[in-house]
Amino acid sequence: MDKKEHKQDLEPGAADNPDRWVISYADFITLLFAFFTTMYAISHVDRGKLEMFTGSVRAAFKTAPQTGIAVIESIKPVESELLQIGEDLKEVIEESAGMRGINVIVEEKGVRVVFPDSVIFESGSAEIKDECKPILSAVASIIKRTKNDIVIEGHTDNVPIRNAKYSSNWELSVARATSVLMYLLKDKSIDPSRFSVAGYGQYRPVAPNTTAEGRAKNRRVEIIFLKRG
Repeated sequence: MDKKEHKQDLEPGAADNPDRWVISYADFITLLFAFFTTMYAISHVDRGKLEMFTGSVRAAFKTAPQTGIAVIESIKPVESELLQIGEDLKEVIEESAGMRGINVIVEEKGVRVVFPDSVIFESGSAEIKDECKPILSAVASIIKRTKNDIVIEGHTDNVPIRNAKYSSNWELSVARATSVLMYLLKDKSIDPSRFSVAGYGQYRPVAPNTTAEGRAKNRRVEIIFLKRG
């Protein structure tokens, strides 16, 4: 090889481009953008679509689940069950005209249906109002088609009760929770062993007892569908 040929081999662009790092850098930035886009999408995943995806994966493999799929299987049935219970309860409440203030809360431990005391009881009483009985019956129908254990909690504000029947807020809170339990168990097809009752009086507030609005939020009965497993 003569000097001329050797010089041509070393010409920029003939064998090596000094600007090739720009292409590699651009590829890196593109991959980094794709990574953060994926992470953002995962953090805002639609649970329904994830369930559809999981089902598609199962159908595609049609074999015993591998480790990754088994992890999804161990989580999704519980999550989807609670979500469905929550949706069913919200639908029942929306269909109940005049039942204002009832809330459905889906959380890690289960699904809560929160009844303000003014919706379900007269002041200082544990007798269920007639107008609230249809919605309790609808909740009972949802309980009947689920397998979750149910906790019924009674809560009050911190104003001392002055009542010939109940000597303390403790007694009133327990009586109210028990009253709801007995109404739900009028449906004889529901297994009573699934239920437990608790009365907390004024000691588990969800709002400060320093205002009328806060005290009203604290006077409540909660029906809780506990997460299974």
